[in-house]
Amino acid sequence: MVNALELFAPLPLQESFDNAGLQVGLTETQEVSGVLLCLDVTEKIVDEAIKEGCNLIVSHHPLIFHKLSHISDEDFVQRIVVRAITNNIVIVSMHTNMDNAIGGVNYKIAEKIGIDKIELLGERKIIGDTEGASGVIGSLSKPMCASDFITHIKQVFKVECVQANELLRRDICRVAVCGGAGSFMLDDAIKAGADAFITGEMHYHDFFDHEQQIQIAVIGHYQSEQYTNEIFKSIIEDACPGVRCCLAQTNTNPIIYL
Repeated sequence: MVNALELFAPLPLQESFDNAGLQVGLTETQEVSGVLLCLDVTEKIVDEAIKEGCNLIVSHHPLIFHKLSHISDEDFVQRIVVRAITNNIVIVSMHTNMDNAIGGVNYKIAEKIGIDKIELLGERKIIGDTEGASGVIGSLSKPMCASDFITHIKQVFKVECVQANELLRRDICRVAVCGGAGSFMLDDAIKAGADAFITGEMHYHDFFDHEQQIQIAVIGHYQSEQYTNEIFKSIIEDACPGVRCCLAQTNTNPIIYL
């Protein structure tokens, strides 16, 4: 099962700062009772896995980004490690390798929006026979005016608001996508001729000086990647028919909108 995930999105596709792959537990000596699929690993997620009888958690964001010098109860990462080991729960994360993979996170975002003719965007990463990149670009089936496009995005991703620059005064046809924190992809989107760029996070100053050049639409980090679970589910069910997959019901977004 883990092999199927890594075959789809090889770990060498991940960025140098990342820590995708096995986080906690033993993957070879344990029969899977169920898989809980989530974006982030929190204490509530572990509780949900226990409640659902799942001894494997597959997350998008890694629980452990940096080396642990010790394990105690002083922060939530250490507490989760202890709780997972105590309950024989394995934790595996597929992060920037799944972002960069063909058919991965950005493809899922594009699919939800209704973008087709999808191509990789940005510097290519080639691992053996596998190719990837940090973004994608494609075309809407029908051009949309900027206000309709923003409304469409809000509905698809169930967001309260979209951070945008000045509304484009031409139709949007070609759309670039980078899930999560994608400000570094803006120039690539512009060079590729995108009418709009969708991502989860951007810096304040990145919005300047792009009026009528490209429509920027920032929908929130969690919101942009919320459908990643569907990718995990499809991969696991195809590779391991009969394995019970549960989409996490716990909303792990730490940001609230007041």
